[in-house]
Amino acid sequence: MATVTDFDVTAPDGGTESLGAYQGKVLLIVNVASKCGFTPQYAGLEALHRKYKDQGFAVLGFPCNQFGQQEPGNAEEIASFCSLNYDVTFPIFAKIDVNGPEADPLYEHLKKEAPGVMGLTSIKWNFTKFLVDRGGNVAHRYGPTTKPQDIERDIQRLL
Repeated sequence: MATVTDFDVTAPDGGTESLGAYQGKVLLIVNVASKCGFTPQYAGLEALHRKYKDQGFAVLGFPCNQFGQQEPGNAEEIASFCSLNYDVTFPIFAKIDVNGPEADPLYEHLKKEAPGVMGLTSIKWNFTKFLVDRGGNVAHRYGPTTKPQDIERDIQRLL
């Protein structure tokens, strides 16, 4: 059975990165957007990343423009926005689709492993979060309204 760390993803420069580099870490995978009402969650995500990174935790951001066209920028613009506005140090990968026929295979896996409310698999909006354990297994899915700090206890349990 596949785990999150079996997947390759696209780096902002268009190259391929293996999530195998995160083997043994607890991960919080989030589809992000720069012009969303939930965008201030970047601050909370960054705070979690900084607080727990030395204990084997990482936040992974995947920009997505499928919801209200709220991530229109290119990789350089997205990186600049995240750095200047939220001092983001966690990895931000290339912009992807999370739903539909062009959905990234990682997100197809995440949605299958942790369906949403009533078993629906589609991502409803930006800042949907998936918590992944050290074995690369999806432990929990959180909706966009769940604030990063509200996930902290679950992260601590997995660390």
